[in-house]
Amino acid sequence: MQRTHQATFMPGVFVFPGGAVDPMDSSDSILSLCNSIDDTDASCMQGVEQGGLAYAIAAIRESFEEAGLLLAHNAQGTYVEIAESSDIEYYAGMREGLNTGQLTFADVIRLRGLKIAVEKLVFFSRWITPVGLPRRYDTHFFVAAAPEQQIAVPDGQEAIDHIWLAPLDALERGRRGELPLSLPTISTLQDIAAFETTAALINSARSQRRVKPRQ
Repeated sequence: MQRTHQATFMPGVFVFPGGAVDPMDSSDSILSLCNSIDDTDASCMQGVEQGGLAYAIAAIRESFEEAGLLLAHNAQGTYVEIAESSDIEYYAGMREGLNTGQLTFADVIRLRGLKIAVEKLVFFSRWITPVGLPRRYDTHFFVAAAPEQQIAVPDGQEAIDHIWLAPLDALERGRRGELPLSLPTISTLQDIAAFETTAALINSARSQRRVKPRQ
């Protein structure tokens, strides 16, 4: 996703969808909608004492807010489909309500009897901004297969454009100056490019025992 040029941090740069963990991401109302993994397991995978599940929920929420992709299960246990015009219109309204603060992410999930697909999200890496910089972040990166019956659409506010392309293509376009990229994004693309398939990437990420934070 391309960040808005009005952003105070990395304006105009292409990054993966994401953002800050919100207090609601660890609320009882949202945790009750995750029935496949608890905070203890999520935190252990990410190498933190607690709050790991909130990081995963925030990643899924931000992907919906910024990119319009919703990693959630329907009653049949498969990714919710957002392909019919009525569904596209409905979830566009849900997304607008979420971005304006009229709805919570728990509302979006609960109103159609969905469950948050946290088990589809796999912890991949962690980046901590070096000491001394004016803005510091502790960022957790996850990987997941995108829902096939959904179409990514930037929100037009935080994200003004988007592009789907292979990691090596993104790196080459970045090298040529056609695609502004940050160091964590470049490094992540290099890591992802080592895998021929999404399944191989996810399986490798699941097998990680300990992820050392990078700076």
